[in-house]
Amino acid sequence: MEAGDGTEEPPLPLALSRFQVSEEFGFLLPKPLTELPAPYGPWMEVAHELPQLIKSHRLRSRVHQIPQLSARHLRGREELHLAHLVLSFITMGYVWQEGEEGTVQVLPRNLAVPYWEVSKALGLPPILSHADFVLANWRRKDPNGPLEIENLDTIITLPGGESLRGFILVTLLVEKAAVPGIKAIIWALRAILQRDEETLQGALEELAGAIEAMSKALRQMHDHVDPAVFYAVIRIFLSGWKDNPAMPEGLIYEGVSEEPLAYSGGSAAQSTVLHAFDELLGIRHSQDSTAFLHRMRDYMPPAHRAFVEEIRRAPSLRQYVLSSRDTRLRAAFNRCVSVLTDFRSCHITIVTKYISVAAAKAKAGQAEPSTRAGPAAGKPPTALENKGTGGSHIFTFLKSIRDTTREGMISA
Repeated sequence: MEAGDGTEEPPLPLALSRFQVSEEFGFLLPKPLTELPAPYGPWMEVAHELPQLIKSHRLRSRVHQIPQLSARHLRGREELHLAHLVLSFITMGYVWQEGEEGTVQVLPRNLAVPYWEVSKALGLPPILSHADFVLANWRRKDPNGPLEIENLDTIITLPGGESLRGFILVTLLVEKAAVPGIKAIIWALRAILQRDEETLQGALEELAGAIEAMSKALRQMHDHVDPAVFYAVIRIFLSGWKDNPAMPEGLIYEGVSEEPLAYSGGSAAQSTVLHAFDELLGIRHSQDSTAFLHRMRDYMPPAHRAFVEEIRRAPSLRQYVLSSRDTRLRAAFNRCVSVLTDFRSCHITIVTKYISVAAAKAKAGQAEPSTRAGPAAGKPPTALENKGTGGSHIFTFLKSIRDTTREGMISA
């Protein structure tokens, strides 16, 4: 977040609804639809059969039989988000059905053209992103039951069974845990303008509590996701066609572009939550990390991107705390930075287990035979061994942003 120059105060994000952010669900789509209107039945039929079609190597032939449908009959944000989710999952299955050595160069017109139309309407790229995979891909089993993993399910799925379900829903619970922190941003920015240090301290304590709850939610990954299944089966379907040796030329979207287009795969860096917290706390990452993070903002819904930008343009929390003589305020600020550092350390631990250790075991042939039901059956993926699905050099990146977060502490 940058200090204003004292000339013109930018409008503050005083109403979350301005940015399609829910008071109850944060950046999650509050009530995702589970079915598209009748004309889009052919899409839904394929989407609901994806794991079986991919496993039996029949998805590509089924896709070729889908009639050419226009996106113009879709109405409202919810229908568009479900259409984007469905077309994203079908596209990832189509591209990666045969593993990293059996990719395609062209996405057929009957998939590419409506996918492009829906993407343009939403302001999202035509590839599976965090906005689809997590934010719009959930439903309650019991509509009146709690938002807990036992009462949640995904709308669309891919190979990976219970581990994929767990991966999506644990990530969703991290997003939900962040909600009090998102609301605390609003209180903090108002308090700075009003020079209300007591309210500001309360907002920072609320933010720290939310980040701690996010870490607690993230640790549920250990209980619900098998590392061998994640590495050998799930991960490839989150991979994109930018900075990926398995698809160095990108992908031609037939009927859209004659030249290949390159997009990054799904990544936790596409979650708006940590971008918002970083901007509020004035965390400054390295040049390379910042460039990657800013590129990941292009994969967020535009309204969420605008929310982060609004925080960046607001008066600086960090400068306010530095100029205050209130030691309690400084301590509350530092606690936020400390627990955010801890969250990023927790993420590194998860990534080590699910990528680095899992890769070593796969190489050594220690993966259980049951996990080899992925597209590259019996052969561990290698193209993104040291990279995240978004294309970053994953450990260098994660350790860098963890360390620069820690450097955001204000010394006594």
